Amino acid sequence: MGIKDLAPNPHRFLGEEMKKDIITLGIESSCDETSVAVIKNGREILSNIIDTQIPIHEKYGGVVPEIASRNHIEAISRVTKKALEEAKVTFDEIDAITPTYGPGLVGALLVGLSYAKALSFAIDKPLVGVNHIQGHVAANYITYKELKPPFLCVMMSGGNTQLVHVKDYTEFEVLGKTRDDAIGEAFDKVARVVGLGYPGGPKVDKLAKEGNPNAIELPKTHFENLDFSFSGIKTAVINLNHKTPDINKADLCASFIKTVTEILIENTRKALKQANVDTVVLAGGVSASSYIRSEFLKLEDDIGIKVYMPDLKLCTDNAAMIGSAGYYNFINGFRSDLDLNAIPNLKL
Repeated sequence: MGIKDLAPNPHRFLGEEMKKDIITLGIESSCDETSVAVIKNGREILSNIIDTQIPIHEKYGGVVPEIASRNHIEAISRVTKKALEEAKVTFDEIDAITPTYGPGLVGALLVGLSYAKALSFAIDKPLVGVNHIQGHVAANYITYKELKPPFLCVMMSGGNTQLVHVKDYTEFEVLGKTRDDAIGEAFDKVARVVGLGYPGGPKVDKLAKEGNPNAIELPKTHFENLDFSFSGIKTAVINLNHKTPDINKADLCASFIKTVTEILIENTRKALKQANVDTVVLAGGVSASSYIRSEFLKLEDDIGIKVYMPDLKLCTDNAAMIGSAGYYNFINGFRSDLDLNAIPNLKL
């Protein structure tokens, strides 16, 4: 039960010709952003409301799951109403309700998913569950109207680091993944240890601009396959900071970003050959890093590939990307039962 493929023909759903415009209501609550968006035909944002909890969790140095869940409960109805008003659409005009059902914090996921299921039942609209990782991939479809699979996606976020061969809009093959820390998790831990606070990624990226990326040599972990490991470099940064309290923090951050970017690019080069594609798509919150973006653009020139990067406002968690991914699930015939459950460790 849960997700079902009811229509193998992507141009039909429920045995009827697809109408000209499809409107999806994306709902995202996997971590600390309560977001609802109205998306037309998977590519056009009619509204994308994001209620962030960053100021709430900042004083704790990271996301507190219980607090996140309570705040999602308080925000979800208000954010939905605002999304519909901004889009100038009614529930009658919505074709599908598309919530995130994993991966993420289970309590946070349950808020958005439960609301979506109740809404689907109340207004008699199809429920179409969305994998959060698939949503990050789809952020690029909104940014680049011309982008189509197949391509290689470099997924880099707080919870996931993966190399994904996107064969079609709903067909994915994971070529490599992290064996320990996700890259975003490493960013947050480095930020914490050098005293930058939460959220770590933007603060590390900002301080790194003041440092020398070649100042400190940090370790890299290599595997025979395309997997990643960021635990060793994170631990090295922590140990250096503790053993040498007066170490230049900007140099440390710059050297950290340079090293993790080299790891990403090394595996990306290999994955391009394995997948036999010439297009790279960046996705996830860490893809907002200015250094990482600039290095991937150099790779574009170096080996003659095309690199796509989501609009900065679509890098972090938002419902627009979920509504876009939900659209492609919907037109390819995927439907979810009302017993769909949150899956915190959902795989792509």
